[in-house]
Amino acid sequence: MRATQKLHEMGQSLWLDNLTRGLLTSGTLRRYIQEFSVTGLTSNPTIFDHAIRNSHDYDDAIRRKSGAGLPVEELFFELALEDVTQAADLFRPIYDKTNGVDGWVSLEVSPLLAYDTAGTVAAAKALHARAGRPNLFIKIPGTREGLPAIEEAIFAGVPVNVTLLFSGTQYVAAAEAYMRGIERRILAGLNPAVGSVASLFISRWDVAVADKVPEELHNQLGIAIAEQTYQRYRFLRESTRWHSILNAGGSPQRLLWASTGTKDPKASDLLYINALAAPFTINTMPEATLNALADHGEVRDTLPANSRYFYAVLAKFANAGIGIDKLGAQLQEEGAASFTKSWNDLMECIASKGKALQAA
Repeated sequence: MRATQKLHEMGQSLWLDNLTRGLLTSGTLRRYIQEFSVTGLTSNPTIFDHAIRNSHDYDDAIRRKSGAGLPVEELFFELALEDVTQAADLFRPIYDKTNGVDGWVSLEVSPLLAYDTAGTVAAAKALHARAGRPNLFIKIPGTREGLPAIEEAIFAGVPVNVTLLFSGTQYVAAAEAYMRGIERRILAGLNPAVGSVASLFISRWDVAVADKVPEELHNQLGIAIAEQTYQRYRFLRESTRWHSILNAGGSPQRLLWASTGTKDPKASDLLYINALAAPFTINTMPEATLNALADHGEVRDTLPANSRYFYAVLAKFANAGIGIDKLGAQLQEEGAASFTKSWNDLMECIASKGKALQAA
């Protein structure tokens, strides 16, 4: 049995952190679903930028849409929606079979809206309506301005993938925004079954402290933060508030591990996969990590529900002068800035490629 299938049978969903037209047209994504137990996927502006910049898969569509005079941002969303809806259709049988627990794809609102609550809500509603797929998450960042947008989108019935979460504190704030949206739907007599996941970024913690701590602490902080957040996730799932939502027909928001590709060449390529095998969570992994897991992965134990090991690890980092809350806020700001840069690069890439293709 492949490690991918074993991990799935242990109760963790495997999602692909990639979406390109080539994955769809080549049949590779379908193969991952059939052979590697992949049950969903995520995308982001960086992924689309690399796909459009480094392939000719989108050239014909860009040429046609540029000729029609579409603004660059609108042109991108047309391209993205074509890919996302095809992927959603591939995962739809899984979504139906699991009653919406799994089988999701994600599309992000413009990162330029990360600090614009009203703009984020409007964009989330519009994108979800245009896609016309029930198994589409709209990605909204868990920034201070993003939290009320998450609540409003959930209240409006738009499934949300909360992105750019880096700490247990940020996760709890996002989960509470989700619960507020569902509770408002219950009070309004609306169907409370609106899906959501909360995406915690892992590897960026270890990158951020690599040159600030002794070597013996390398590649430990991300896992410790994940374990701490998992404890808070379990605590919320057992709370009276959450059970009241479930009793009314609501769906539990799931915790998703993001940024799980190993960045340190000295570490195992499956470092975060092996450490974070936890039931009723999701691991969305880069394509190289997925293939590594299928090729030589050995999944053994699941993350203990009541582990306290992370306390000792976090204490070591505190003694080394690492302030977790401060660094978590910094990582969220840097993540938002990075996505904005990728978005601007993507818009520039589409614009320049459109002009070149028109001239040719």
